[in-house]
Amino acid sequence: MKALVIYLLWPNPAGWTYQTPQVVALLIGSFLLIAASFALRFWRRSLTNEKTKILSRSWPSLTFWYGFVALFLTVSRTEGIQFISMRLLWIIWAAFLLLSLAFQVVQFRKLHYTVIGRANVLDEREKYLPRKK
Repeated sequence: MKALVIYLLWPNPAGWTYQTPQVVALLIGSFLLIAASFALRFWRRSLTNEKTKILSRSWPSLTFWYGFVALFLTVSRTEGIQFISMRLLWIIWAAFLLLSLAFQVVQFRKLHYTVIGRANVLDEREKYLPRKK
């Protein structure tokens, strides 16, 4: 147990360079999150359903900040900045990402609805009933 705590809280884990496949994948992933935030912002402008537009208001800023923090953690780990490059911060980042995704999905499923217009029911007996003249 002590070894796991030391492994997670070690202030400056070494061994990462910009050519490492994990670093390249994390950099690409963080840049994709930042690019997705701009794509979501443009997607929201084209929405016509007002309820979807309201529920997706926080998505662009969430993806931007998660991408920015991932980029910051990746660069700090690669550059060897102490206490910012701890492995525990990645676990906290992933936990917050999963919690916010779960919250957004639950809120979207709970609050998203469309108003269905009422159809007038035509009664066949209507034409045989007396009318006002």
